[in-house]
Formats: sequence, structure tokens, C-alpha cells
Amino acid sequence: MTPLSLAEPSGRYLSFAEREELALLRARGLGVRAIAREMGRSPSTISRELRRNAATRSGKLEYRATVAQWKAQTAAKRPKPSKLAANPRLHEYVRERLSGELKRPDGTASPGPPTIWKGLNKPHRADRRWATAWSPEQISRRLVVDFPDDEDMRISHEAIYQALYIEGRGALRRELVACLRTGRALRKPRERARNRPQGHVTADVVLSERPAEAEDRAVPGHWEGDLIIGLHRSAIGTVVERTSRYTLLVHLPRLEGYGVEPPVKNGPALGGYGAIAMKDALQATLGAMPEGLVRSLTWDRGKELSAHAQFTIDTGIAVFFADPHSPWQRATNENTNGLLRQYFPKGTDLSRWSLDDILAVQDALNSRPRKVLGWKTPAEALDEQLRSLQQAGVATTG
Repeated sequence: MTPLSLAEPSGRYLSFAEREELALLRARGLGVRAIAREMGRSPSTISRELRRNAATRSGKLEYRATVAQWKAQTAAKRPKPSKLAANPRLHEYVRERLSGELKRPDGTASPGPPTIWKGLNKPHRADRRWATAWSPEQISRRLVVDFPDDEDMRISHEAIYQALYIEGRGALRRELVACLRTGRALRKPRERARNRPQGHVTADVVLSERPAEAEDRAVPGHWEGDLIIGLHRSAIGTVVERTSRYTLLVHLPRLEGYGVEPPVKNGPALGGYGAIAMKDALQATLGAMPEGLVRSLTWDRGKELSAHAQFTIDTGIAVFFADPHSPWQRATNENTNGLLRQYFPKGTDLSRWSLDDILAVQDALNSRPRKVLGWKTPAEALDEQLRSLQQAGVATTG
């Protein structure tokens, strides 16, 4: 055993003399609050000391001053070895969730664009590394779900950030900061992106006409949608279910003749997200969802959904439009678009990605645990909704 230090600590910590007094009072059978009154300490301090520093060699908790002093000194030693450096299983779990490869539907890897990490603090309008990219908080919370009985598989989100950002605690490679949402080389508060939707819609499809059940997210099946725009009039559609946060990505390939035929005034939009192309792509994407899980769609003011009336006739899905300059009315979708910009940064050509690549990103997003869902994934939340609808249908039939 390491020699004990009997030096008087600051008033914040118990001294060896106080630990001796605590041991005597405990041996007399006094409770935590009675001991706290005798010693002039907080009950929480006494409770924590008995829980952390009691001797356990005899198979039961017995408080002895010398053992408690040794345990307290050992715990106070600095610097401590990083949890990730000392636990290979935990290290591999964190690394895989942070920087693991995306998978296409056939199981092959989707590597994304080639990138080189330069350590820049503001990666902007350039390709970024594709990875599973769970946030440190998502990783920390999901460990409790995946390993409920293994206390060794625990780490705080701050410890993961420190392993990435603080020199000397480098259990994770420095370049893995590129897998974080912002990709910044230095930590700083996140700034909110601004969105300026525009366009015109009729009064019967404004947001105030949307069913009240969509507002509180109690009833599944209400979706929010928008486009993320890239270079050269490329785009990907995004649709998010308000309750489960399940995301669908709409593939919008350019039409035949784009870049070859001269544009025709009032002719078809060949960029891939003209009104007709957008309606057809959105109809194909939402049409694949189970019945009962698509009740309404809230869009911004963009003209790409100007064929919404025909879309509603063809699908039975009511379409509503947010008010001008009000992105918070589609907050779930705006947040999701921010997450997707990690894979599809502004200033890059989005038309180069195939449907399989887009589905790989969709699967990655729907497989991340979300704080708002109690650390379940959107896929798990949607599956629960579907089972609930099926059970309600059986009960109604019965």
C-alpha cells in the first residue's frame, strides 16, 4: 500500500482526523445525518465518503479510516490515465461509432469523397469525411443501453471530447474531429444557420390549416420536408417524421439533356427538382412507407413543390406550407438538414451521389441514438409506431 499522507487538506475534503472520527461514530451505530451533525459536515459528504471509500475486502462494506484515506489519495492522483487508453473494448466502441464506415444496402462500404484532414478550424464549402458520426453524447448514452450491466463500458461525452481535443489525452487520433458534426479543429459554440424560404401558396394550404394533432407530435405520420442544395443546381430532398425523427432522403437525379440542351423558357426543369420531377420523386419515396404513417407533409415556401395539389390527389397526403421566413415552423427538418450537411456540405455537387450512396447516409442517420427519443434510434422509434398502429388495427377489427 502506498504510504499515507496525513497532510491537512483544504476544508473541502475530509482530513485523516475526520475520517478517524467518522469511523468511531459509525462503529457506535450512528446514522448518516447524526454523524454529519456531530462533525459539522453535509449529510451528502458523509454518505459519499461511506459509499466511495469503505473497505470491501471482508465481503461487506466496513468503514476504516486508514483504508478510506488510502482510497481517497489514490483517487485524487493526477494526471489520471484516460479511460479510452486503458480500456481497449471501450476505445473500439467509441472509435467505431465516431468514425465507422457507411454501408450501402448491399453491405458494401460507401467511402464518400476523398478528403485530407488539414486541421483547419472552419471546414467550409468542401467535401467532408463520411462516417457513422455519432456525437460524443450519443455514444455515451447508448453505452448504457447496449451494456446495462457492464460498468466498465461507461464514459462521459466530455471525456470523449477531451480525448479528441486536448493534447496529452490523445486516446483518439486528432484527425477524428473531422467526424464530429461541425468538424472544427477547435471547440467553440455552435452558431445557428439561417434559412430564407420564399415562394407563394394559397390560403388553404398554409400552416394554420394543418391538423392540430401534428403540433404536439402525439400522433405519428406528420412529416416535414425541404431541399438541401448543392453546386450546379444539384439537390437532395429531405423528409422527416415529426414524432420519430425518421428521415427519408429523396434522390433527385438530373434529367436527360441537362447541360447539353439549351434551357427552354417555361420548359421542363432538367436540374432534377422541377415541380413534376419533385412530385414524382416525393411520391415514390413516401409511397414506400406503411399505410397510416404518412398523414401530412409540411414544406417550406420553395416552388419545387408547386405541384402539391396533384401530389395530394395522387397520394392522399395533405400538403401544408410554413409561413414566410419562419424556418422554426419546420424545426425538425431544419435540424436534420444541419446533420446532413456533414455528408453533403454546401458548395459541393450533390448530383454525383447515387441512390445507394444516399440510402447509406439515410441509414446512418436513422441508426444514431437521439436524446429526444430517450437514446433510441429513429428506426427503433418508427418500428414502435408501426407495431402500435398494427395492434390498434387488430383491436379495431376484433
